[in-house]
Amino acid sequence: MKKIVLTLFFCVITLSATSQNETDKKQQSSVEKSIFGIQTGFAGLWIYNEFKLSNQVSLRTELGLEAYENDDFYPDAGFLLVTTTSVEPRWYYNLNTRSNKSKRIDGNSGNFFALKTTLRLDDLLIDFGGDDNARIVSNLSIIPTWGIRRNIGKHFNYETGIGVGYIHYFSKNSGFAKDKGEAAINIHLRIGYKF
Repeated sequence: MKKIVLTLFFCVITLSATSQNETDKKQQSSVEKSIFGIQTGFAGLWIYNEFKLSNQVSLRTELGLEAYENDDFYPDAGFLLVTTTSVEPRWYYNLNTRSNKSKRIDGNSGNFFALKTTLRLDDLLIDFGGDDNARIVSNLSIIPTWGIRRNIGKHFNYETGIGVGYIHYFSKNSGFAKDKGEAAINIHLRIGYKF
């Protein structure tokens, strides 16, 4: 009888320890509380902050200087850098899978779906074409995006994403007859440093 009781006791302890480890793994599979960093790519430079909304969802805010291919409104403006402000909720959908496979999830390393909302204003422009009167039409884009982020060492990361959405030009505010809207594409490849 003692052997049966001892055997059951060790089985219960083993199951309890195993379930505790599974609970710990699920608790670790979460986005970081807050991340602050800088990223650069072929189209600009951005400062960002990402903070946790839930275990798999974060809100990314971003301020940047972005290369701008001028639109139909001012075709002779040349190469411009435009200030951008973005707000982007991100759902990191594979954190549990990555954690269970012993892959890194620190620094929000994972695959994500996002809703990238970007505002470009004509207030702060850097013109490399020599035209002091260079302008753009302020615009707002909303682009659902799929992407990945991976870490390189402790502080460096890279990120890529692709999406198709909508851009709205506030052309009436710039003296044109009516506002304009069209399809927009978001393709990005960035390398960054996390502080």
